[in-house]
Amino acid sequence: MRDEPLDVVGIGNAIVDVLAQASEAYVTEQELPKGSMTLIDMNRAESLYASMGPAVEVSGGSCANTMAGLASLGGRGGFIGKVRNDQLGGIFRHDIRATGIEFATPPATEGPPTARCLILVTPDAQRTMATYLGISVQLGPEEVDHELIRRARVLYLEGYLWDSPAAKQAFLEAAETARAAGAKVALSLSDPFCVDRHRDSFRELVHGHVDLLFANEAEIVSLYQADDFDAALQQVRGHCEVAALTRSEKGSVVLSGEEVHLIDAIRVGELLDTTGAGDLYAAGFLYGYTRGRSLHDCGRLGSLAAGEAISHLGPRPARPLTELAARHGL
Repeated sequence: MRDEPLDVVGIGNAIVDVLAQASEAYVTEQELPKGSMTLIDMNRAESLYASMGPAVEVSGGSCANTMAGLASLGGRGGFIGKVRNDQLGGIFRHDIRATGIEFATPPATEGPPTARCLILVTPDAQRTMATYLGISVQLGPEEVDHELIRRARVLYLEGYLWDSPAAKQAFLEAAETARAAGAKVALSLSDPFCVDRHRDSFRELVHGHVDLLFANEAEIVSLYQADDFDAALQQVRGHCEVAALTRSEKGSVVLSGEEVHLIDAIRVGELLDTTGAGDLYAAGFLYGYTRGRSLHDCGRLGSLAAGEAISHLGPRPARPLTELAARHGL
């Protein structure tokens, strides 16, 4: 129902993930920085895809993964992102709607094709991403569904989209709508290279518009050009209502005013693929947050969802997170 309240509405790149196992040698041969995301053009995307091994295609994109995780926990959400009326666009629309997330952004009838992210998973479970953003980065203010945003408790913004001037404007207009409706604004910094490109404007966004910040250790250190994590932690304190900072196997740190919560990582199974771990951490945290749970429990829900994500190939839950949360007393 278009008038029912939502927990979270996310705005992000609408991307189809193409996942394949790869050797360390292959990643080196392709001159891709291991463990990070590299932006590529259409020609490079086609040549890389042709040389990859057998692959699995699934709707992805950082924010969309978070929304799928939220739905798996029983949360209600909506997503705003741009696809073309092509095969991958159809895959994306089907997959995200199948999770229960509302997605009504009309597909574009002209312009670049739907975005895709070629993800190489090495034997150590690290993921190296080569992303062709296609039409996703053409999302602008005209795609912002203000009615959808007014129904949400939290508006969640994906930092990757900050590369596009039109998307920046869309973010700011969406944030204004959310604030006017009494909702909180959350941001994921997405990637340390993304932070490097937009450090000053990200700081302005965090300090002036964001209530909840999600970042990993490398991203928060880059944002403040700090010497180490502890120094960055002290700098972010007070600049937003809540900062949830992930540290891989070290767990996470959640800050709010004078509160500091140290959250252990939760291992659900064998470490197979780190794709989507941060996205699913945000899903668990936001689910707890919109349910009025303590920040410590929000962090534990985030760790649990991330632990499930890294136990299989692909960025989205392979089993209902509601069942997993119940087994862990969450």
